[in-house]
Amino acid sequence: MRTNRKAAGRTAAALLTACALALVAGCSGSGGKDSEDKADDGGGGTKAKTPRMKIAMVTHSGEGDTFWDIVQSGAEVAAAKDNVDFLYAANKEGKEQAQLIQSYIDQGVDGLVVSLAKPEAVKAVVAKATAAGIPVVTINSGAEFSQPFGALSHIGQDEAIAGEAVGEELTRRGKKKALCVIHEQGNVSLEERCAGVKKAFGGTVENLNVEGTNMPSSTSSIEAKLQSGKSTGEFDTVVTLGAPFAAASVKAKAGAGSNAEINTFDLNEDVVKQLKAKEIGFAVDQQPYLQGYLAVDELWLNKNNGNVVGGGKPVLTGPALVTEKDVPALEKFTARGTR
Repeated sequence: MRTNRKAAGRTAAALLTACALALVAGCSGSGGKDSEDKADDGGGGTKAKTPRMKIAMVTHSGEGDTFWDIVQSGAEVAAAKDNVDFLYAANKEGKEQAQLIQSYIDQGVDGLVVSLAKPEAVKAVVAKATAAGIPVVTINSGAEFSQPFGALSHIGQDEAIAGEAVGEELTRRGKKKALCVIHEQGNVSLEERCAGVKKAFGGTVENLNVEGTNMPSSTSSIEAKLQSGKSTGEFDTVVTLGAPFAAASVKAKAGAGSNAEINTFDLNEDVVKQLKAKEIGFAVDQQPYLQGYLAVDELWLNKNNGNVVGGGKPVLTGPALVTEKDVPALEKFTARGTR
């Protein structure tokens, strides 16, 4: 696994932060039955004896997006350790996401975790949360909006740096023409990724918007674009911005009779299998499990110890480039849904 050099310092700082959080959590006294106190292999510790908290997470996940299953897994393990009642809801539309956030404000939760894929749509309701004394941690997307919106901190990867890492890697691999597949229009993080690829890539980049919640339609759109590229200059690489779309692109590549190399953002069990089979060249890992885990842990620490993580800067969980060489070390983690 290779971490992008531009992010190396802050990524290392993020890992140190994670270790510090684990140390503090590990000092909590035990309580309840042993079977309830023991966390699973995903990084939990002894259950806290602090007062019960209620933390809600609202994201922009669409149907079938396995990325957010991994985020939830991390959050749930931290919640079990921290004596937290964890609630989760998602909607890919910004307006509906704002309504979900408002519903949790009305319930009087003790903390909120919010993704900012469509920041303007949730700006007002995040302000309502902070005005009501509910601390907010943002994750995954919209890092530049986190502090202006009043959040404690942001946990995720720098999307521009991640995109640039992909562009640099494609150049190193000798690629000339890339197709960047955007599976959710208006998502600022996805746009930043493609912009980063274009900035650092020595070749040309074309963006393709697909209907991310309709996988057959997405596959057809990618296939059609690869076929049309044969008359306008063939694409020699496809970059997808989410793990499920890597498989769709592999299928589209076969249908189009293309030789394009498929590369993707994000990691899951299927992507690791595709890396092993050499159907995918590389993947960008932003460690979604860590995003969910640290977000819940930070809200618990803030409530019980007045801590704020990151010193006003985003806590980076990526990017790291993963290739088939990393498969042996990752298979057991992806199989249990923690990477």
